[in-house]
Amino acid sequence: MYTAHGKSDKNHLLQEHAPLVKRLAHQMKAKLPHSVEVDDLVQAGMIGLLDAVNRYEDNHGAQFETYAVQRIRGAMLDELRSSDWLPRSIRQNMRKIEDAMHKLQQRLGRPPLETEVAKQLKMSLDEYQDLLSDSGGHQLVYYEDFHESEDNDHFLDRYCTDQSEDPLQSLMNTGFRDAVIDAIGALPEREKILMGLYYEQEMNLKEIGAVMNVSESRVSQLHSQAIGRLRTFLREQAWTGLA
Repeated sequence: MYTAHGKSDKNHLLQEHAPLVKRLAHQMKAKLPHSVEVDDLVQAGMIGLLDAVNRYEDNHGAQFETYAVQRIRGAMLDELRSSDWLPRSIRQNMRKIEDAMHKLQQRLGRPPLETEVAKQLKMSLDEYQDLLSDSGGHQLVYYEDFHESEDNDHFLDRYCTDQSEDPLQSLMNTGFRDAVIDAIGALPEREKILMGLYYEQEMNLKEIGAVMNVSESRVSQLHSQAIGRLRTFLREQAWTGLA
């Protein structure tokens, strides 16, 4: 017979929480470039889950799933960090897109169409959409967008799994949350629906594609474009003193 902390109990925890690893992997994959394989994230996450099972004790002071989520995400981030998943070129390309959106928004007084952004960038629509696809790892907010830092630490070192350590949490407790809500409200209807399905309904890109009747890659493009619009809006609000 095994004790409550014996092998059978550990195997039960592994089996019970394996679906959690897959769910977290798909959530993280949606924010990463296409070059990142979800299977690699799942594999890393399972190592994190095993580590959580081996380290967890009933008197740890937290529910096992809460503890496991931190370990699973940490293991996935370690895998991403070792793979250097976010090239500098991604941020440079998205900054070009955001600058084009900003100029068009100022001139047109409305969110620009994809064709208009592509023309502003002096590229074809296909080239612009390919650029959006390549920029799948772009984040809504980088901490250094709001606070200058002289450190050259990797972004993943600031991607905290514990909300109490998340520098963005302090922003969410100020006017930033309201600014994000306003920014989403200003999105074109299609992108607004997409963001609601992704962030509120927690659907993955494939599921959103089925709802919107478009391919998963097209959803990824629209998501990157929506993020670019949101960042443009938030930057403008920051300059006007909202943030």
